[in-house]
Parts: sequence; C-alpha cells; structure tokens
Amino acid sequence: MASVVPLKEKKLLDVKLGELPSWILMRDFTPKGIAGAFQRGYYRYYNKYVNVKKGGVAGISMVLAAYVVFNYFRCYKELKHERLRKYH
Repeated sequence: MASVVPLKEKKLLDVKLGELPSWILMRDFTPKGIAGAFQRGYYRYYNKYVNVKKGGVAGISMVLAAYVVFNYFRCYKELKHERLRKYH
C-alpha cells in the first residue's frame, strides 16, 4: 500500500487543483527559500541536459533560445515602433 505524502512535500504536478492555494501558502518565500528554489532548478536542468554521458548541443541551445526570446520580449516596444516606421 502506498504511503500518504504530506501536501508540503508534493511536487507541483502532483498537487490537485483544490489543494493548490494551500500548497502555495506552504512554500518558503524568504530570499533564502527563493534562492534555494533557483539552485534546485539549476541543478535539475544541469544534470538532465548538460551533465550526461552522450550530450549534445540541446542543453546549451535551450538556454540560448530562452535568452533570445527573453530579449525579444524585453525590446518588443522598440521593435514594434521601428516596424511601423516608413523609410522613403
């Protein structure tokens, strides 16, 4: 028989929709907790895509693609203004 996992220890994908508000309130939103979450995310990404036996360019290319998309959204206002300008 499977043991019951406490709500605080569940992953986000395992939380039911009705439990979501209480799960969010149990998270640690201190600077130390947020830094720990980013560190766990970094290590999970690094071990899944970069630190593998037969690695490729997938891990680095995803970071580069995210960087390009982020900068596009950051500069969209200026790019939109340039697009509507007529050169003649």
